[in-house]
Amino acid sequence: MKVYQTNEIKNIALLGNAGAGKTTLTESILFESGLITRRGNVASKNTVSDYFPVEQEYGYSVFATVFHSEFNGKKLNFIDCPGSDDFAGASITALNVTDTAAIVINGAKGVEVGTQNQFRQTQKLGKPVIFLLNQLDDDKCDFDTILEKLHEVYGSNVIPVQFPVATGPGFNSIIDVLLMKQYTYPENGGKATITDIPAEFQNKAEELHHALVEAAAEHDDALMEKFFESESLTQDEIREGIRKGLVARGIFPLFCVCARQDMGIDRLLEFLGNVVPFVSDMPKVKNAQGEEVTPDSEGPTSLFFFKTGMEPHIGEVQYFKVMSGTVHEGDDLQNADRGSKERISQLFVCAGQNRIKVSELKAGDIGCTVKLKDVHTGNTLNGKDVENRFNYIKYPNAKYTRAIRPVNVAEMEKMMVAINRMSEEDPTWVVEQSKELRQVLIHGQGEFHLRTLKWRLENNDKIQVELYEQRIPYRETITKTARADYRHKKQSGGAGQFGEVHLILEPYTEGMPDPSMYKFGGQEFKITPRSTEEIPLEWGGKLVFINSVVGGAIDTRFMPAILKGIMERMERGPLTGSYARDVRVIVYDGKMHPVDSNEVSFMLAGRNAFSAAFRDAGPKILEPIYDVEVLVPADYMGDVMSDLQGRRGIIMGMDSDGGYQKLNAKVPLKELSSFSTALSSITAGSASFTMSFSSYELVPADVQDKLIKEHEAEQAEEA
Repeated sequence: MKVYQTNEIKNIALLGNAGAGKTTLTESILFESGLITRRGNVASKNTVSDYFPVEQEYGYSVFATVFHSEFNGKKLNFIDCPGSDDFAGASITALNVTDTAAIVINGAKGVEVGTQNQFRQTQKLGKPVIFLLNQLDDDKCDFDTILEKLHEVYGSNVIPVQFPVATGPGFNSIIDVLLMKQYTYPENGGKATITDIPAEFQNKAEELHHALVEAAAEHDDALMEKFFESESLTQDEIREGIRKGLVARGIFPLFCVCARQDMGIDRLLEFLGNVVPFVSDMPKVKNAQGEEVTPDSEGPTSLFFFKTGMEPHIGEVQYFKVMSGTVHEGDDLQNADRGSKERISQLFVCAGQNRIKVSELKAGDIGCTVKLKDVHTGNTLNGKDVENRFNYIKYPNAKYTRAIRPVNVAEMEKMMVAINRMSEEDPTWVVEQSKELRQVLIHGQGEFHLRTLKWRLENNDKIQVELYEQRIPYRETITKTARADYRHKKQSGGAGQFGEVHLILEPYTEGMPDPSMYKFGGQEFKITPRSTEEIPLEWGGKLVFINSVVGGAIDTRFMPAILKGIMERMERGPLTGSYARDVRVIVYDGKMHPVDSNEVSFMLAGRNAFSAAFRDAGPKILEPIYDVEVLVPADYMGDVMSDLQGRRGIIMGMDSDGGYQKLNAKVPLKELSSFSTALSSITAGSASFTMSFSSYELVPADVQDKLIKEHEAEQAEEA
């Protein structure tokens, strides 16, 4: 295979809502490029992408597929991404290592929530966008209505490069307003017959051509000047103007394709090869040190590993982008993240589950390799005297969490190894061994996402697992001041144990004044702080520990033991066993024995005195509250609001966002457990949401009573 130079390489992410036809489009692109001799289809389970057993079982894409096309002397690298929002991590990865997004639109459904979400990702990353209107042969497809919706959502920057002569089952012809020609395809697709535009479409074509030329001219001063003089540009000038408009996100060209009939694909590939930006046209990527890295094939070698695939009979396949320099088969490189050395024993370019061996790859190209010793997703390999690291991919917060355990407890370690391996393939699968909740948690993007992981564990790794409700990380705190003392005394022959601690608890708030005087039961307690420790807690909030003991009632050397006992109780709060926070503890008195007092005695005395005071200090349970943003069609707005309010959610605001309604709310985490599934059911899968931690707030009294009773019941069972 030819070695392509940086200025001959283009990288494109194929995006679109589930069902838009990306997998079928991939087959047609590979067929038109000559990389396959027969197009597969999803129903027959013989496509180049969607070849993993779990994808064939469920009938939807789970992993991004990397493939390439050689067309007119250019190399086009594609990453075909899953359309489901549950697998958004794949499209985020793809957008970070490609230069252009081609968003496929289902001709029968138009702009969908997945289209919206993926377009917003391109906005965040500043990537050029091309819209591909697919499935023009569907009887529900209406080109003019979809174009109107695209203009409504994305503005007048959406510029048709083509329009269909007719849509529906008889579709076979498109009019290209850049070339001003009609493309008519035979019944089974393939090579088009190119003719002049029929008279009945001439006016429409000229109107759209003028709009395209004007849009192309807007992003180049010289072209704009020429356009004002002659109101026309050459085809090459139009292409150059579109390329600059794409880079500036000032033009979103609209193309017409029918992937399942292999119509419009040849012209699409021609446009991609001639017009979309090269690697060198895009802003330079910055390394972790904030330094720009030029995609120069003569520069120092750096490879960024953005994806890991587990292939049957092969093992790990590592996919990378050449960020700089040239990589050769046999090169020895240094792992900037792990400090290990790696030899690139084999180099391949990708065609889905097929790989083509090559001897070298230049800057900007995408390839894969196998049998690396210690390379993980997100790592960088460098040549000699290079210190680049790339960690620029930011994944979304999880929005669906379940606890997981193997049916056979003896397979716990095996299960953890398998899940960690899968999170290399999809970094949005996040496993957490929660010390606080005493559960193994698996975080993901939705119910389908975790169901897919479960299927793979049970079918690929033969580990039967159970997914069940996670515990909620509540917090405990106090609302008023309380005092308690506790004497620990134990005598069982020989040296005994003795320690007595008197302390005061009060709610801690940032900036509160030092304590001076307290009154309990008519008795005053004067406080003279001798030392203060302010301890930020790992789980949020603070513990402030004040030693106010005078007269040597407790030796200073026992204070760390008292603090240790208090910290033990902070880690297992008296109400529900949850972490406690935002408490100030003042140890003001106590007693010790010259022989029997020791650290253990004072640790136990401090722990028990703290527990007694905590229960008298108006204890309250705090629950995690999350900010939830829902993108929903207006027709379902009322139902979604009702559902959120039924989950104790507080609606914070509403706004419109590209034809959808954006709803912001604050909702307790406890109530979000099934929200992903419910939202899909309420809106027929047409809505999406994101969630992020906001704060801890007091739970209502009835909820608190219920939680305390549940905890007491659990404690009784364990006893």
